[in-house]
Amino acid sequence: MSRSLTLTRSVLAGTLAEATPNQLDFIERWFTAELDSRERSKRLRLLKQAGFPADKTLDGYDWTNLKMPADWGRAQLENLDFVAGCEDLVLYGPVGTGKSHLAIAIGRLACERGVPVRFFTATGLLMRLRRAQQENRLDRELASIGKARLLIIDEFGYLPIDEEGSRLLFQIISDSYETRSIIYTTNIEFSGWGRVLGDKNMAAALIDRTVHHGRLIRFEGRSYRSEHALMTK
Repeated sequence: MSRSLTLTRSVLAGTLAEATPNQLDFIERWFTAELDSRERSKRLRLLKQAGFPADKTLDGYDWTNLKMPADWGRAQLENLDFVAGCEDLVLYGPVGTGKSHLAIAIGRLACERGVPVRFFTATGLLMRLRRAQQENRLDRELASIGKARLLIIDEFGYLPIDEEGSRLLFQIISDSYETRSIIYTTNIEFSGWGRVLGDKNMAAALIDRTVHHGRLIRFEGRSYRSEHALMTK
């Protein structure tokens, strides 16, 4: 426990050697409270740095519309095994079926467990990279994003990406290969990724990296937003 605190070892050792049982109990409770406080601060810092657009959790989440891989399921997802293995997830399905909700909830869960996470929409990520490139700080921006162990790219394919944007996005994904995990949410099947990126060869390389250490989770059913929209009532 003392290794996590910035105290002089000789002073600490001397204090512990001379302490009474009651004093030792107090010191232990003090250290425990300090470490707990630091852990809480770390979790809050990670949640803030992640950039989640909403406070989504797994509490009450409807799992009925999901189709998991045959050898992999909810337990592995919630255990964050895929993050430990630098594996990717593609959450694929129609709009409004809970893909972004699940991605955010898993990202927040990772932060709660001390895992650095960054969340972006695909469009937001590209805008951020373009701005960094224009300001001659692209390397710093890539390094900052690269500190995350889990990267979430939401709404991939909702808007087409031009050639320069495709290169920037590919650089992020290529740098992440076997070094961190990526969660994509998309309503575009793999065969349409070339159309989104405007480059079939680049799309093939991206898909190859994603499939190699990745899993596909399919979402089905009607849009939750449509079913609960005020205009339909």
